[in-house]
Amino acid sequence: MSHFTIHIPRSKWIILGITIVLAFVALWQINRIGNQIRFSETQKVKLWAAAINQKAQLVRTTDRFFDNIGIDEHRKMQMYIDVLQSFNNAYPDANLGFSLAYVNYIVDSCQTPILIVDKDSVITVPPELSGQRLTDSLLNEFSQYDPFHYRLWGMPMTLYYKESRTYSELRHVLDDLSQSFLDEVANNSIFVPVIIVDSMRREVLGVGNIDSAEIADTERLTQRLQQMEDENQPLLLDLPNNRHAYVFYESTPLLRLLSWLPAFYIFIFMVLLIVSYNLFRTAHNMEQNKVWVGLAKETAHQLGTPISSLIAWTDYLQGKTLTDAYADEVRKDLRRLETITHRFSKIGSTPERPDNDLNQTIHRAIAYLESRSPRKIKFVINLPDGPLAVPHNGYLLEWVVENICKNAIDAMNGEGTFTLIASQDAKNIYIDMGDTGKGISPSQQKRIFQPGFTTKQRGWGLGLSLSKRIVEQYHHGRLYLKYSQPGQGSVFRMVLRK
Repeated sequence: MSHFTIHIPRSKWIILGITIVLAFVALWQINRIGNQIRFSETQKVKLWAAAINQKAQLVRTTDRFFDNIGIDEHRKMQMYIDVLQSFNNAYPDANLGFSLAYVNYIVDSCQTPILIVDKDSVITVPPELSGQRLTDSLLNEFSQYDPFHYRLWGMPMTLYYKESRTYSELRHVLDDLSQSFLDEVANNSIFVPVIIVDSMRREVLGVGNIDSAEIADTERLTQRLQQMEDENQPLLLDLPNNRHAYVFYESTPLLRLLSWLPAFYIFIFMVLLIVSYNLFRTAHNMEQNKVWVGLAKETAHQLGTPISSLIAWTDYLQGKTLTDAYADEVRKDLRRLETITHRFSKIGSTPERPDNDLNQTIHRAIAYLESRSPRKIKFVINLPDGPLAVPHNGYLLEWVVENICKNAIDAMNGEGTFTLIASQDAKNIYIDMGDTGKGISPSQQKRIFQPGFTTKQRGWGLGLSLSKRIVEQYHHGRLYLKYSQPGQGSVFRMVLRK
């Protein structure tokens, strides 16, 4: 049995199976990993958005706290004015020095910076600024809140105040908290692309994980904000001093990269298909090369018998008187050479099918083989009366019968019975060719028509392959193994359409 021809057909299916399995395993594994990463990234973005809302709530609560402190500051100033006016009403005859001392005491007890000026904007309280006029930078510093106007001992007075030092420090803390909050949102640790803009969407308050060139270009910035809004609803932030901001964000680069995963799957699958196609093409070319090599050897084998016979007749007839019997034998071998030439000239082309009576074709093939077969081989031919009318090429169908008959003779080891039975119905003609040889094992039955497969020590494995090609491709019929059992023989059936 040829080592090369055994592995070519089997390797095709092994390679195909391995390729398909690897493709599905790779795609399944990549898809599983991609889904896990996508789920993880999505959860991170959701947690990040939830954390922003919680911290924004903290900032809003802190801002409301400071607003309440500001209201308390204003209420406290109003109380100071009420105390002064009550003192003035209770002690209308008190001298000015005593009155100022009392006012200074109130001012000292108050942690809020206060300026009291007269009608000419001259400072009377606190004492260290007494006599100065309230103008320029000092006026701007104490103009944060509306002043209180009142009368003291008949004189018009005005009280200016600003935030207490404690309140100012807390206000700076709040501003730092708000800014750090915005920075934390922008420079997030999970690399979410973020743009924070004001409520009018004109001023950029913070940027994270985005190229600064996009922010500098107004048109590109507008497009990017629209893309983000299409993907995720912007988060609204309430900032101190009644300010608002919007947080625009989109998926992380990794999550966006995973969206291309299906295309990556297809690319891998296409690569595997191309590789598989090339492997099969290479295997097919190797089979074709084997077929052509085998065909050349088959040609030599076919020509060898009549040529050897002619050489033998030439040697035998040298110096002898020729008779008609000798001439007939030589003519038979010459006709055999002509038949072989016709057979091989039809391979690879579309042969004509001029013959109609299949009985004559079968008789010619059997007659040639029967005279050249071992004497212990018995031929049983059962053909219907009258012609088997079917268009066919006699040279090629003779070859089919000869190939199957030769295989049968080899399987019977020179002793047994070869049977050919023809039958027909309205549409088809059936030719059953059987032997009483050693049969074909089940493991080999599926490969007997493969080019190059043979169980003979000196065979080339082309007889059945060429026969199947002749019947099915050239005559649009069927040739298959109908029955085979080890030790009991085999039966091949040829089906031709009328």
